[in-house]
Amino acid sequence: MKMLPGVGVFGTGSPVGETEEEAKQLAEEMNIAFYTSRTDDILLHQDVDLVCISIPPPLTRQISVKALGIGKNVVCEKAATSVDAFRMVTASRYYPQLMSLVGNVLRFLPAFVRMKQLISEHYVGAVMICDARIYSGSLLSPSYGWICDELMGGGGLHTMGTYIVDLLTHLTGRRAEKVHGLLKTFVRQNAAIRGIRHVTSDDFCFFQMLMGGGVCSTVTLNFNMPGAFVHEVMVVGSAGRLVARGADLYGQKNSATQEELLLRDSLAVGAGLPEQGPQDVPLLYLKGMVYMVQALRQSFQGQGDCRTWDHAPVSMAASFEDGLYMQSVVDAIKRSSRSGEWEAVEVLTEEPDTNQNLCEALQRNNL
Repeated sequence: MKMLPGVGVFGTGSPVGETEEEAKQLAEEMNIAFYTSRTDDILLHQDVDLVCISIPPPLTRQISVKALGIGKNVVCEKAATSVDAFRMVTASRYYPQLMSLVGNVLRFLPAFVRMKQLISEHYVGAVMICDARIYSGSLLSPSYGWICDELMGGGGLHTMGTYIVDLLTHLTGRRAEKVHGLLKTFVRQNAAIRGIRHVTSDDFCFFQMLMGGGVCSTVTLNFNMPGAFVHEVMVVGSAGRLVARGADLYGQKNSATQEELLLRDSLAVGAGLPEQGPQDVPLLYLKGMVYMVQALRQSFQGQGDCRTWDHAPVSMAASFEDGLYMQSVVDAIKRSSRSGEWEAVEVLTEEPDTNQNLCEALQRNNL
């Protein structure tokens, strides 16, 4: 984020730390003059025009809504619940001139930018099937935290599945209408998480989506696999297929005998990423973050007022409305896993009664 002056960042590797000493150390590493351990200090800072929020999901809504109310542009991670996402949408509608984006970095990867373009140019013909696979090691942190708790937004479905749902809708232009899914927690305790504490978030998830126009999608998320990180997204149509393996794009027409390489990612680690980046973030997502930050920089460059921004460079970004849709699909998948039936995707149009939400949450926890 050093390339973006006037940016405040909440989360790991930011000028906002849990303690003043941690904030100071991070600020020195990133060559940032201002640092603090208090969120209000940075929200009220007159030189901060864009706030990037990367924190545990239960806190995302509170800070993003407050930032918009103060007049700051916001880029944040997904919320913990549909209610939180709805409140964020409501706040963004009050301040339509401000940037309010959800940071799905996959949308900015050249492979998916090119894939969307080719789909619109009918490379695959009429889209019929989407298939996505993510295989990785455990998402659990060294100690018990929000990632272990389903109700706090933990688990593979919420952490990565939401962005796959959003990506497939972004690529095809079709929204999920009905879903059927299965969530499992295979690792409930480990060497660091034991005793009275246990993991309730999913480490395996499989779901199907019936989307608009008859498009069918299947997604498999497995976070129990040692070895290399696997990330594959395929779109099959009446005339051919496109598949993104990692950051590279391949395609094959029905008339061809073998697939062709359509785009190879050219971003080297040394060109835009730290030599020793976060080990728990896949390289694919780090590259996507670099491309997203580059787009943000272009959006603010050349503007007379730092609070104004050009929509074109970030036109492919996910909005808070998209964030609400993502969370609605995730909620439907969780309902399906409990009921064993197909569930309709219902996007909130008004805030539900909080007492009813509490009763449902307690019932799920007891089950």
